[in-house]
Amino acid sequence: MAEENQDHTLELKPRRKQPHFVLIHGMSLGSWCWYKIKCLMEVSGYTVTCIDLKSSGIDPSSADTLTSFDQYNQPLIDFLSSLPEKEQARHTHTENPNSTMLRFGFQTTEDLKDGVPDLSEHGDVYELGFGLGPENPPTSALIKPEFRRKLLYHMTPQQECVLAALMMRPAPLLALTTAKMEEGKGKEEEEELVPRVYIKTLHDRVMKPAQQEAMMKRWPPRQAYEVDSDHSPFFSNPFVLCGLLIKAAVSVGSI
Repeated sequence: MAEENQDHTLELKPRRKQPHFVLIHGMSLGSWCWYKIKCLMEVSGYTVTCIDLKSSGIDPSSADTLTSFDQYNQPLIDFLSSLPEKEQARHTHTENPNSTMLRFGFQTTEDLKDGVPDLSEHGDVYELGFGLGPENPPTSALIKPEFRRKLLYHMTPQQECVLAALMMRPAPLLALTTAKMEEGKGKEEEEELVPRVYIKTLHDRVMKPAQQEAMMKRWPPRQAYEVDSDHSPFFSNPFVLCGLLIKAAVSVGSI
């Protein structure tokens, strides 16, 4: 019996540490939009952190005061810097569904065409803020209430639409439209340090499927998946999205 127990002990292997998912919201949203995904993942045993970027969620900043992407992104940088060194060195970039996926050093005409949604067919859809005065470019933008259901949430349950109506805030337009990734030596090597996975939203009316395909073609991710959803799969198809996020982590060796 002692020998059997000893053999059984030798067969045991140390469990691999579960990945830490860091979920970042899109324009005008906040960490609150991930509540379904966070719940599903944590019940499954994963660690999940949802970040409020500047002027988003419960962050007290005003979007009209932000003039650079670094300001907007500072809460994420602060969080990543606070992680243990081993966790900082190993992470996976999942292009959260329908997000903009552009190369380092973007801002060419073609990059902007691929990465910026064109909603002109719907007319004047944005409420604009002019924090630097009416003579200067707008500093913030928020999709008008009458367009949100049609563009953002046409497959989303009504209760989430009500939640979004209560929680959405103007996005820092100036900070986002002037963003530019740093382009330095060894660009191609830098790009490949972080495995990228893209999740395509098939019925998206903001970042349309053809536009998503164009982004993936210009900068192919390591893996690409599809979800049957509108622009907000964390609301309209959370179970499938949760599964795809975990699958993405598996595909690049994080699990």
